[in-house]
Amino acid sequence: MEKQNRPVAPPAVLPAAERSEAERSEAQRSGAAGKTGAPSAPPPRVETEVPARAKRRSFTAEYKKRVLAEADAAIEAGAIGSLLRREGLYSSHLTHWRQERTAGIDLAFAKRRGPKARRNAEFEENAKLRRQNERLTEELRKAHLIVDVQKKVAALLGRTMPEIDPETL
Repeated sequence: MEKQNRPVAPPAVLPAAERSEAERSEAQRSGAAGKTGAPSAPPPRVETEVPARAKRRSFTAEYKKRVLAEADAAIEAGAIGSLLRREGLYSSHLTHWRQERTAGIDLAFAKRRGPKARRNAEFEENAKLRRQNERLTEELRKAHLIVDVQKKVAALLGRTMPEIDPETL
């Protein structure tokens, strides 16, 4: 293969529009040469810190209803797409909200995500006492059965057992 000798202009001769970021001259990179007048203020710093844990967006029931009404009223081609872009939503949001609305679940619009609220202490105490009452009632029933069996065994063996008041057990 034959090498073609094409004239190549050095990077310093290329116009600025054709020059890439890596091809800037030393003077342009340092910013020292070619400056005249007062120094300009440095560009403002943009906050690039990413939070440790992302926060899930939540939408109010009124907002969902308003967006659905706007989407339902859209008749022009691309109107729903522009609505979604303007509001920063996805089409799946509309789909899910429409399903909830169709199902007639207005409460689902206001349903909050996340852990359920803690129960109050009275409710917990009542539930504990009910469980304890059921357990003790079952034990008492078993005790009555055992006493009845003992009476029957004693009667079969010919022994009489003293009568015990069931209320004293």
